[in-house]
Amino acid sequence: MMKEAKPFVIDKTLIYKAYLKVKENKGSAGVDSVSIEDYEKDLGNRLYKLWNRMSSGSYMPNAVRLVEIPKPGGGKRPLGIPTVEDRIAQQAAVLFIEPSIEPCFDQDSYGYRPNRSASDAIAKARERCFKFGWVLDMDISKFFDTIDHDLLMKAVECHVREKWVLLYIRRWLKVPYRTSKGETIERTMGVPQGSVIGPVLANLFLHYTFDKWMRIHYPNIPFERYADDTICHCVSKAQAEYLKEVLTCRFEQCCLKLNAEKTKIVQCPTSTRKKVEGYEASFDFLGYTFQCRKSWNRKQCQCFTSFLPAISEKSVKKLHEKMKEWKLHSHLDWKLQQVGIEIESQVRGWYNYYNKFGKTEFVKVMNHLNMVLAYWIRRK
Repeated sequence: MMKEAKPFVIDKTLIYKAYLKVKENKGSAGVDSVSIEDYEKDLGNRLYKLWNRMSSGSYMPNAVRLVEIPKPGGGKRPLGIPTVEDRIAQQAAVLFIEPSIEPCFDQDSYGYRPNRSASDAIAKARERCFKFGWVLDMDISKFFDTIDHDLLMKAVECHVREKWVLLYIRRWLKVPYRTSKGETIERTMGVPQGSVIGPVLANLFLHYTFDKWMRIHYPNIPFERYADDTICHCVSKAQAEYLKEVLTCRFEQCCLKLNAEKTKIVQCPTSTRKKVEGYEASFDFLGYTFQCRKSWNRKQCQCFTSFLPAISEKSVKKLHEKMKEWKLHSHLDWKLQQVGIEIESQVRGWYNYYNKFGKTEFVKVMNHLNMVLAYWIRRK
C-alpha cells in the first residue's frame, strides 16, 4: 500500500535543527507547563508527531502564556510565551525563511539579525553623532502590540512562497493570550513579544514601513534601527522637525503611531557645535546615554568636548537591582569561589556590553560591585 502524500514537504531534519536551537535558547514552559526537559523525555516521538502534523496541515498552535513585565517608566509590557512545541515549530519556519529574507534587510537594521548586535548600532550612532548635529529619537507606541496583520502578511508574501509557512504564520498571529487565571484574551493585531518568529516578522514589517521608505524618500538621512528602537541623524533642527512631521504621517499610514511625548528632537553639541537653548542635548539608545562628555586628544595633548555614549542611569539602576537580587546577605556560608561561580556569567555579560563605550562611567558600576562583595566578606 502506498503512503498517502503529505500536502506540505517539510524536511524532518529541519524540525530537529529547530529543536536544537530552542534547547540552546532555553526559555520557560508555555500554557501546557511542559518544560524542555519534560519534552525531551519522549523527544523522538514528539518531534515526529510535530513534523507529521505540520506536513499534513493539521498543526494548530496553542494559546500563548501571558506574562506581564513591569516597564521602567510605569505600566506593563505583555510577553507571550509559546509552548516548547510551538517554539520548535516557529523556529523551523524561521530557519526556513531567514536565508531568503535576511539579505533584503537594510545595513542599518541591527536587531535580531545574524552577525549584528546592539553594540554595532551604538558604534555607528557614535560615529554619526560626530558628523551630524541633530537627532530624531523615535518612539513607536506599543509597536509589537499594534502591528496590522494584513499589512504584515503582504510584507511576508513578498518574500515567502511556501504555503505551509504562510498558513502557520497566520495561525500564530491569531493565537490568543492565556492569563495566569485561565482567562483567554483574543488577539486581532500585533505580534507577541516572546515568540520565536516575532522578531523576524517585526523586522520585516519595519523594513517596509520605515527602512526601505527612508532609503527611497530620504536617502541622505542616515539612521540606526534596533527592532523598534530608532534614531535618525539630521543636519539641522529644521530637517529634524520636518522629518518628525512626515514620519508621523508615514507611521499612521501603516497603522502605527509615534509617541508624541517620547519622540524628541535632540541636539548633539560639541566643542565646535554650540548648544541651542530650548532643545534637549542627550538621548538614550540601547542602554546608553549619548551626551556631551570630555575627551582627551592624545596626539594634540588637549581636552575637548564631544558627543559620546556611556552607560545610562536607567541601566546603572537596573544593574544595582540585579545585585540586590543575588541576596548575598543570605549566603554568608558561601566561599568566595562559589560566589564567583554564581555571578560570573552575569557580570561578564555586563562588562562585555557596557564597557565598550564610556568606560569611566562603567567603572563606577564595578566599584559598586566591589563594595557589595566587600560588605558580604566583612559580614562572614
